[in-house]
Amino acid sequence: MGALDRFEKGVERVMNNAFAKVGRNSEIKPVELASRLRREIDDRAAVVGRDRTVVPNEFTIELSSADFSQIDAWGAETMADELATNLTEYAASQHYAFVGPVSVSFEEHEDLPGGRFQLRSATVRGNVAPATSAAPSTRHPLIDIDGQRYLLTGPVTVIGRDAEADIVVDDPGVSRRHLEIRVTPDGVVATDLGSTNGLFVEGHQVPAATLLDGNTLTIGRTRIMFWTGSASGQQNEGW
Repeated sequence: MGALDRFEKGVERVMNNAFAKVGRNSEIKPVELASRLRREIDDRAAVVGRDRTVVPNEFTIELSSADFSQIDAWGAETMADELATNLTEYAASQHYAFVGPVSVSFEEHEDLPGGRFQLRSATVRGNVAPATSAAPSTRHPLIDIDGQRYLLTGPVTVIGRDAEADIVVDDPGVSRRHLEIRVTPDGVVATDLGSTNGLFVEGHQVPAATLLDGNTLTIGRTRIMFWTGSASGQQNEGW
């Protein structure tokens, strides 16, 4: 199954689950929202360099009062997460790049009639962005946390259990603000933020370390793989 098929199937699954709970009376169809989001990044894709096309990463869907209530009854957060996840998959299939985390939110717009919606989008830089290619870029290192890949698009990335962390890790052995990764002109430095269980790089507990391509970091029970965007890093096995 291709990326486009998975995109539609993922949203269809949420739609069917939602309708099973609240019936099929809404004028808004989630697949319509998904298709409109996909068109939005196609229309606003901007080529900013060789092999690099940046697209918006923050989306606000404006709905009528009735449709907004219906989305809320379905589970707005679950719907938004599914739309964002599948939009990320679509971006990967088109070789688009994000400069920050992808988010979808819903807003009530009293002047809109039922069944109609409006979409706003913006390109907002964050400290991390979902990786939409299999290799780090020359500008941004890449980390893999239990199969989830992120580009480090900002100078400082905080990892921990805190909801305000740049990357949230669901691991009881990880502190709320456990690890900082700082990208500097002299290298990428990982620093333990005074965590309970410490930071391990290549199996050795350290307060801080300058990371090398292919390094493995461990916090709690969570393993983090690190790759640079250098030419040698892009040839790393599996990437």
